[in-house]
Amino acid sequence: QFRIVESGGGLVQPGGSLRLSCAASGFSLDSYTVGWFRQAPGKEREGVSCLHSSDGTTYYGDSVTGRFTISRDNAKSTLYLDINSLKPEDTAVYYCAADVSRRSRFRSVRGMCDIPNLFDVWGQGTQVTVSS
Repeated sequence: QFRIVESGGGLVQPGGSLRLSCAASGFSLDSYTVGWFRQAPGKEREGVSCLHSSDGTTYYGDSVTGRFTISRDNAKSTLYLDINSLKPEDTAVYYCAADVSRRSRFRSVRGMCDIPNLFDVWGQGTQVTVSS
């Protein structure tokens, strides 16, 4: 059974940093296109950053470029999201997801990240709250 578990969220002051982790069981994250998404109260889920399985290309949303970094430890089958210079508007539940149906064969990394529904294995999410 494919399963994803996120961790690392918390309450952080503006300007602070966090590292989110996404651990997979039942499959290897390095075999699939993966991504981080977030959903704030009253807003739609949005793609934060994605990593394509074919060549490792990455995509970052405009609001996080330069502050967030996606990476993967294949040996641990774990995906990370390093978040720096946190802002109150980064407050959201952050989700990790994997494209185990391989829809990314026909799409760019941005094309995948723009449509969260293309990913079919999701974690339960981890809350990130940025507040002073």
